[in-house]
Amino acid sequence: MGRPVPIGSAPPPERLPQFSPVSTLPTLEAAPLAIVVNFVRSGRATTRPELVATTGLSRKVVTQRVEQALALGLLEDGELAASSGGRQPRTLRFRAEAGHLYSAAIGASEFHAAIMDLSGAILASHHEDWGVEAGPEPTMQRVQSAFSALALKTGLGRPWAIGIGVPGPVEFATGRLVAPPIMPGWDGFGVRSWLREHYDAPVWVDNDVNLMALGEWTYGTPHDGRDMLFIKVGTGIGAGLVAGGRLLRGDRGAAGDIGHTHITDDPSAVCRCGRTGCLEAVASGWSMLEESMRRVEESPYLTKVLERTDRLTLGEIGAAAVTGDALALEMIDTRSRLVADVIANLVNFCNPGALVLGGGVLRTGPRFVDLVSSTVHARCIPLVTEHLTVRAASLDHREGVHGAGLLASSGLFATGPLTHWVESGSPLGHATTLQRLSAELA
Repeated sequence: MGRPVPIGSAPPPERLPQFSPVSTLPTLEAAPLAIVVNFVRSGRATTRPELVATTGLSRKVVTQRVEQALALGLLEDGELAASSGGRQPRTLRFRAEAGHLYSAAIGASEFHAAIMDLSGAILASHHEDWGVEAGPEPTMQRVQSAFSALALKTGLGRPWAIGIGVPGPVEFATGRLVAPPIMPGWDGFGVRSWLREHYDAPVWVDNDVNLMALGEWTYGTPHDGRDMLFIKVGTGIGAGLVAGGRLLRGDRGAAGDIGHTHITDDPSAVCRCGRTGCLEAVASGWSMLEESMRRVEESPYLTKVLERTDRLTLGEIGAAAVTGDALALEMIDTRSRLVADVIANLVNFCNPGALVLGGGVLRTGPRFVDLVSSTVHARCIPLVTEHLTVRAASLDHREGVHGAGLLASSGLFATGPLTHWVESGSPLGHATTLQRLSAELA
């Protein structure tokens, strides 16, 4: 599966993408300052005595660096903590409001954009139906417009960092798309380069399903820290795997691209990637849209929708299924069984603790989750299913935008980049250096 990237509870990937020449070397004080800030930010220490005990730094150094972080506005004093035998220590809190991040999850037929604080809390968000087949330039301009509108709404200025998810394989060290099967015109396009031309902030880019897995593993409910297989079924089909607390991307960024698994020899099953017999060709949302247009007269519900709007959407098919529409239920159930078979094989292979199902398919109700759960338990060996949790994603279709924010914050607060900007109190003006440092760690 290629090099794993650590993801931890506060931020994930300890190694990340591309950044520029170091104009000024950090001082000797910068490293312990970065350690103090990160230990408080991650919750590993919440008082000065805990910092001494957990970091190995002396009491004097901890006192000095905490005072420096307080003066820079990165930390602040909180309430008194419980006494362990002496004076009550005062708690420390990371100031998540000190800066903010831009985050976007671009899917095949929609995107979410958000402004987040440094803890990953969403301050404002935007959702829009949009097809990536429009091409890279129009799509990126649309995302930029969403960021501008959110900035105006919140009154927030320059972002400290940007995280983006896209529905195709990404060369993580450069932020370029690599032969994306369902994104015509995007091959070789540098998402990071485009954003760096428009924003003076470091940018991280990854596959959208990887970021959905990352967001759900970190913020989802329940959070038990076990290995997690995330499956997205919507316009396209993909998977993300978190194993041993690490997100697995693969050698070229194509890990989890299960939509192009060959499952049939039917020559009529032509996929958007140009091949025949792919899972997406017979089980994806776009294949269901094509079938619904051919058979629309079989559904009174969808016929009325088409008369009113001249087009069908997956949302309308989901709504039809909820009302009990026979055609919608037939199409969904047929596809669900095909996807469930593939998922069962994956579960047998990677033995996750949790199987999480997400994407637009959840808008059709609980049928998909129930069918996948029953298929997996029927076809996987008992050792694999004994403690397996099968559930729907829990973040209201925002797991991707959460994951993109985590990607940005993890790059920003990785030890190398943080050490270089922490004494300034903010990374503003350091974007080129931070991108270079991140590339060296990727």
